[in-house]
Amino acid sequence: MYIKNLFWGAISCLLLSGCELAITQPSPVVKEAPLSNFLAVEQSHECDFSPDVADLVFACEEESGGTVPVLHPIEDFDYTFAQKQKNEDWVSSQDLWQQVRRQLTFPIPNNRRVQNQLRWYKQHPNYMQRVNKRAAPFLYHIVKEVENSGLPLELVLLPIVESAFDPFAYSHGRAAGMWQFIPGTAKRFGMKQNWWYDGRRDVLASTRGAIKYLKYLHRTFDGDWLHALAAYNSGEGRVLKAIKKNRARGKATDFWSLDLPRETRAYVPKLLALSELLFNNEDYNFPWPRLQNQPFTEIVDVGSQIDLALAAEMAGLSVEELHALNPGFNRWATDPKGPHYLFVPISNAPQFRVALDETSNKERLNWVRHKVRNGDSLLKIAKRYHTSVDVIQQINKVKGNMIRVGDHLLVPVALKSLDYYTLSQEERLKTTQSTKHGAHQLAYVVKQGDTLWDISRAHNVNLRKLAKWNGMAPTDPLKPGRKLIVWVSQLTQEQTSQSIMRSVTYTVRNGDSLARIASKFKVRINDITRWNNLNKKKYLQPGQKIKLFVDVTKT
Repeated sequence: MYIKNLFWGAISCLLLSGCELAITQPSPVVKEAPLSNFLAVEQSHECDFSPDVADLVFACEEESGGTVPVLHPIEDFDYTFAQKQKNEDWVSSQDLWQQVRRQLTFPIPNNRRVQNQLRWYKQHPNYMQRVNKRAAPFLYHIVKEVENSGLPLELVLLPIVESAFDPFAYSHGRAAGMWQFIPGTAKRFGMKQNWWYDGRRDVLASTRGAIKYLKYLHRTFDGDWLHALAAYNSGEGRVLKAIKKNRARGKATDFWSLDLPRETRAYVPKLLALSELLFNNEDYNFPWPRLQNQPFTEIVDVGSQIDLALAAEMAGLSVEELHALNPGFNRWATDPKGPHYLFVPISNAPQFRVALDETSNKERLNWVRHKVRNGDSLLKIAKRYHTSVDVIQQINKVKGNMIRVGDHLLVPVALKSLDYYTLSQEERLKTTQSTKHGAHQLAYVVKQGDTLWDISRAHNVNLRKLAKWNGMAPTDPLKPGRKLIVWVSQLTQEQTSQSIMRSVTYTVRNGDSLARIASKFKVRINDITRWNNLNKKKYLQPGQKIKLFVDVTKT
């Protein structure tokens, strides 16, 4: 497999901060005695939320950054370049983390909250190894961009606290991406979001946005980085209100004295604990991971919309590998209105550019000629071919929504079956929904007026779990017709009459045909071909295994 021979590195994002501001950084400090001196008692509080550890948020949230777990292939790649140097040959200039370490400046207070977070990281060294693997494709240029922006290098550690460096992360608070932006804040700081693309998951766009937002917060809180970080987590309004409240009561207004949400009270100590652990990892005898200090990918301007399957083929990658490096794209192709760039490994960039030069913009998509029939609308046609109305309008120079029966429209379609694009929004949702969380799976179709709260109560399940099973946040809006999955341990009499979906692997027998199998399992032929990437014109072979998604109450 290609990726086994590829030495991945950090994405060459070439990020720009977007504005030039004078940033007052903390004065360099000499970090003397490590906090290990104050951690003589080693306790394991795995996910312990008892009152005596009220200030601490432990391992459960850290493992996923408090986010909904999503299929993320990057951590499965072979980053042999990060370990290829022997310990005795490895010098600090070759280690990217050591470059960060040399520039850390935040003073670390010896208080209970930081000590508790530090204790957890020390007890879970494998966690940092996993984070390092996930950060590897992105970290080099994130470090460079933070350096160029004039921000403290401690902020390079922020994606660990936010998402464990997972650009596909999605939290219960509707925050998405490595830097965990909610939709409104993302829009405010320049991250485009539409049907095709979500800049919150784009490493380049989200890092630019995070730099802009952090500069704004630093300025808002008069150069106090702890206040700024707290505001990044819970919003500047909440932190300003807490400061105003303490000031009115004659109390101290430093971060440690503020009445803030529990999550925020742990958030800043997590970052400080990571900084302390990196700076004094030898004193703690902590195996902080290593990462080679060089980029292995670069940005390629493709200039127009392109099918990701075709782009992957041009670059000598699998679709999953290309999409993992470009997680901002929601669908089977890039956004027709941009951004028109893709990250690819440096070794593959030359062949990719040559292939692009030899392929016209029109050849970068697959096309069908659709004849308008009675009942057709632009929205209906767009849904059928998994594209958007504005694309059809633009290509066919259609103004408004009026189309005539008998007219022909050119429509771009995916080169491969949709399940081939495993990291598209639809396929990631299928993976999330198919993950087992109970004995029985129910399918529920949203009706007008439904809320997640109503649905959770009707099925006697936890609201947050219901949202998680469906790749949502509890506050996400629901649209009529959306299909939700509900997992229950036991079926009520009413639920037994509802559909129960199961994934079935069927072995083809002599005499079987697509029509016969579809009839037997009460599914559509088109669905079988789509689920299995089959050609309708080719015969099934005895012994061939195919995947089916069936309603077991109807078979």
